[in-house]
Amino acid sequence: MIEILQAQPWLLYAGVIALGLIVGSFLNVVIWRYPRRLMHEWKSECRLLLEQSDDEDSPDAPPGIVWPASHCPKCQTPIKAWDNIPVISYLLLRGRCRQCGAAISWRYPIIELITAIITLVIVMNFGLTPYAGLLVIVSWALIALTGIDLDHQLLPDQITLPLLWLALIASVLEWSTVTPAQAIIGAAAGYLVLWLVFHAFRLLTGKHGMGHGDFKLLAVLGALLGWELLPAVILIASASGAVIGIIWLMIRKQGRETPIPFGPFLAIGGWAALLWGDYLKSLYF
Repeated sequence: MIEILQAQPWLLYAGVIALGLIVGSFLNVVIWRYPRRLMHEWKSECRLLLEQSDDEDSPDAPPGIVWPASHCPKCQTPIKAWDNIPVISYLLLRGRCRQCGAAISWRYPIIELITAIITLVIVMNFGLTPYAGLLVIVSWALIALTGIDLDHQLLPDQITLPLLWLALIASVLEWSTVTPAQAIIGAAAGYLVLWLVFHAFRLLTGKHGMGHGDFKLLAVLGALLGWELLPAVILIASASGAVIGIIWLMIRKQGRETPIPFGPFLAIGGWAALLWGDYLKSLYF
């Protein structure tokens, strides 16, 4: 099957786009449901730890990632399969629920398109190889982390830590471009550099400048790329964060004290380094 797909690039790319759109639709569910599920579990664990019983005011558990099926957030009507086709259904319905006419966020088709484009770019650059598969999985996870961080300023350990182990195992299996030693040093350096920045900022200002999830995300990128590309990741993340952050604050008319999640910009820098690492490395070595 791989030989057939490689012999027919148009068929391969069409399949990759379709896969990206489907996965992007699933990532929308993850971004919306998973943080709410986590927060409900944390509150339940706190009540259990404090020996407090659930009262009538305690909210019901949010839906799981897979079940129940997607439904309109306003009228709660289950979405039919033909109304859940990535991008196409959104365009046909003009961004509204078929039942109640409530507006559907434009972010859903955007995430589906971004997932499809990123998946296609990776396959076009690296073919059907283990390394391409590794980059695809990491990119999908980065998209989910970006959406969750934008909504909740949260980078769940349940996503970042498995990615770290995946990167380390991939280096052992020679599925990545770094050796196990480079992956371990990169992970340690990625975590340590933001850890130091965090504590230096806290000592100087008495405030927390970033979350611990950012340390772990940069550790993941260090394990994938090695320590040599970490300066490029940090530079791209900082520059894009500064430019986009200033524009975002100006549009929303908010002050500079408004917290802005750093995870999405780490994802931008990491993805750029994953695709164009050799070129970026040559710029400053």
